[in-house]
Amino acid sequence: MVLSQPAVFAGDSLFTPNFHNWHLSDKAHKSCKVLNSEHICPRNRSSLKVVETLIKSRHDKGALAAKAALVVAAKAARAAKTRKVKLAKAANGLFAPMEFLAKAGSGRTITEVKKEEPIFAQGDVATAVFYVQKGRIRISVISKTGKEATVALLGAGNFLGEECIAAPQVHRVVTATAMVPSTILRIERDEMIRVLHEEQAFSEVFVAYLLARNARAQEDLVDQLFNSSEKRLARALLLLAQFGKDGTAPETVIPKISQEVLAEMIGTTRSRVNFFMNRFRQMGFIEYNGKLTIHTSLLNVILHD
Repeated sequence: MVLSQPAVFAGDSLFTPNFHNWHLSDKAHKSCKVLNSEHICPRNRSSLKVVETLIKSRHDKGALAAKAALVVAAKAARAAKTRKVKLAKAANGLFAPMEFLAKAGSGRTITEVKKEEPIFAQGDVATAVFYVQKGRIRISVISKTGKEATVALLGAGNFLGEECIAAPQVHRVVTATAMVPSTILRIERDEMIRVLHEEQAFSEVFVAYLLARNARAQEDLVDQLFNSSEKRLARALLLLAQFGKDGTAPETVIPKISQEVLAEMIGTTRSRVNFFMNRFRQMGFIEYNGKLTIHTSLLNVILHD
């Protein structure tokens, strides 16, 4: 598109300003480049300002059209620059999702949480997402009658409280409590939304996590519906030891966990958990002396029909 020269009224005569006689600056304005037109800027004056000056002399339709074209062109130039910067960052690997999750920064703070200290409570207003850098977190829910149940146990590399992304002023439906001394990264809602929109690499990591978590929830439901208490307990212990998790070495020794919590997780009684734990220990699948050690042979309980 070529920018036509606007007409200007001077007194009773109509004339067209000779832009070619104006001194050209060394750096052509981006708006002129985008328009692919001849440069119309005098020294130290932008194309847009020149047209605005002409409009002040006389409200000419051609000048108004020229201004509109320059505004659109300037926006296009800024958008192109922004895209180039983002592509350059992606190509150079300047944004690293795991580095983002490892350090404090704008909208991000790292907190050391003590054992049994809550990270957030059921009913709190959700204003941030949390990322577990180190430790183990218990997710629980309390009924109206006061009965508490353990929903999940999450270790390093897991997100907590991501429901706040859906809408502001969302209330927490669960309580998150540290089972061991833990390191937690708090990401404010606005910062989380910003990085999800602007950084594709981080969005891919987060979406992959949500899909894996959704698949895990479906597996838990199938396990609850079709497997025996013994198999559910074996599966829960193997998941705590991170057996079968991609790119992660199994933790044969896991933090101490009460049989009551295990019973809540698999939906049975503490006495049944105690019975199966003793059986697993007698068969050499686990060692349970103050600390819990899981052996790969425990997989036989799940695979055996």
